[in-house]
Amino acid sequence: MKVAFTVTSSLLCAVLAACGGGSAAVAATTSSSTTPSSFNPAYTSVQMFHWKWTDIAQECTAFLGPNGYGAVQISPPQASKIAGAWWDMFQPVNYGSLTSRMGTESGLQNMVSTCHAAGVRVYADIVVNQLSQDSSSGYSATDGSSWNASTLTYPQFSANDFHSLCQIQSSDYGTPGNRNNVMFCRLNNLPDLATESTYVQSVIETYMKKLLSLGVDGFRIDAAKHQQPDALNTILNNVKSSYPTTLAGENLWVTQEVIPDGNVVRSDYFQNGTLNEFQFTYAIRDTFRNNNGLNLASIPTVMGTPGNWGGTWGFVQPANAVVFVDNWDTERSGTDSLNASNYTGATNDASGTKRFDLANIFMLAWPYASQVQVMSGYRFSTIDQDAPTASPYDASGNAQINVNWDFVHRWGDIANMVKFRTATNGQGVSNWVTGNGNQIAFSRGAVGFVALNNDTSAWTQSFQTGLAAGTYCNVAHGLATSTGCASDSVTVDGNGYATITLPANGGATVPAVAIYTGQKSGAGSSGGGTGSGTCAVTFTIANANTVFGQNLYVVGNQSALGNWTPASGVALTIQGSGANVPWTGTVSLPAGTAIQYKYVKWNGSTATWESNQSTSSGNREVTTCTSGSQSLNDGSFKS
Repeated sequence: MKVAFTVTSSLLCAVLAACGGGSAAVAATTSSSTTPSSFNPAYTSVQMFHWKWTDIAQECTAFLGPNGYGAVQISPPQASKIAGAWWDMFQPVNYGSLTSRMGTESGLQNMVSTCHAAGVRVYADIVVNQLSQDSSSGYSATDGSSWNASTLTYPQFSANDFHSLCQIQSSDYGTPGNRNNVMFCRLNNLPDLATESTYVQSVIETYMKKLLSLGVDGFRIDAAKHQQPDALNTILNNVKSSYPTTLAGENLWVTQEVIPDGNVVRSDYFQNGTLNEFQFTYAIRDTFRNNNGLNLASIPTVMGTPGNWGGTWGFVQPANAVVFVDNWDTERSGTDSLNASNYTGATNDASGTKRFDLANIFMLAWPYASQVQVMSGYRFSTIDQDAPTASPYDASGNAQINVNWDFVHRWGDIANMVKFRTATNGQGVSNWVTGNGNQIAFSRGAVGFVALNNDTSAWTQSFQTGLAAGTYCNVAHGLATSTGCASDSVTVDGNGYATITLPANGGATVPAVAIYTGQKSGAGSSGGGTGSGTCAVTFTIANANTVFGQNLYVVGNQSALGNWTPASGVALTIQGSGANVPWTGTVSLPAGTAIQYKYVKWNGSTATWESNQSTSSGNREVTTCTSGSQSLNDGSFKS
């Protein structure tokens, strides 16, 4: 029998988000030339959910390192049950094996070394609360192990190593609830490891030491609230006795999944490391969706502000928190967080709205948490859907963004904010203003300024930015070039003021401005545009062989072209009737700028992209006019 880890509400998420298990391995030693000084700052990491080790290695080199990401959080690397669902890797069978859905032990070590060389740390999600249900008579394991959940027989464990057969009930999470049951009973009938047992601890410690010996830099502990905080502390102290620092010479990074409920005392876990602060995820959901009377103007009340953190929701202090807009659990329900890749029919916050983009920009700009994490996984149309079999890259190594894998970490408005967060680290919040409840702006000392419009009406205002006079590139839309900005810019006068118009939320443009001292007009080194003015580009394509329900879009590497997101691209208009008549549309793009683009057939849920073009990038390429307009007759859709 298969257990489907389907999240249906915040309370059920608290029950199910902890799907996890355990594993063991023999400690080994390796050498590493990586030092802390060669890493990117650790303020921003990316959760690369279900990505294979080889693909993560490629992405570290190609994008994560050059764009300032400090770490990548990988999926559980131990051997697990194979169920053909996203959650099967959270049902371990053998901690002695590092053959997983994502690759082999040698592949894992190569990935860690490659990411380190690119300046990116590697954090492993570890599942040490419970093991797989079912048995190898009905399922296979990623390493070929045999196990029997009925007799509690696993490669490293027997019946004496587990808690009793009691089941956690939803009422156990309430007030007063039953904290003992949450820690000692079974979560969704998964055999619950007795992590207070010396032997069980030794297996977990050996597994963690093995990962550290391969160069792993830290751990996310899955289902931590279902384990005793002191037992976890014992395990971590024993691990640190062998590894007082990582191979790269840093302190071990640890964060724990402790979802708030009616009786867990989250501060009990501070002794072990930071917490995933789910209050942030829920607050972002409610303020950006306007749930329960909340809006963006509510944020300081709900969360608190620098020097007075906590707010009405009781946020933990920033030093104890790691936050995200969504993760692989919360994005699936449609109600537990904002989401961009859920196409099950649940609310999607990147279709017809830019809420998801705005929320990530806010997270990266707001000075809360010791670290923020960007979620990058894959698009799914059913709750349990497994990861795509297709590579995130085409045969030429080009990222296939928002085709099967979402590549949220590469969306320009989000990726460009990673270095904004680094630049503004340690700066406070000032000049907080609101237009209406869904329009906010604030500065980060004398280093950065952000304005967001989550409303259906435009917002024009003269803002005190806190910045010195100059022309700054709006990194929410593009970076500085050698001669200007790849997209729009903001001019700040001698008194720190700038007059800015933010469009309404709902169009093709992300209604945000983010400027900082590291991105002034003309300060770039790679060229790419005149940095001033726009060009009205008319796109025309024919012979797309569309079927009923499909429309044609042009999508590319500009925010006005959707940042490679089909639903946010430019919808073309059909010129007549029939499967192969031309489609055309006009969009304003930065003048004198080299852009990449493709045409895509889109029915609201499925994208059919053009095949590769005869260019180095595999995309169509053009340099826009320096002023006025231009027309592109691109012939036929390349099937």
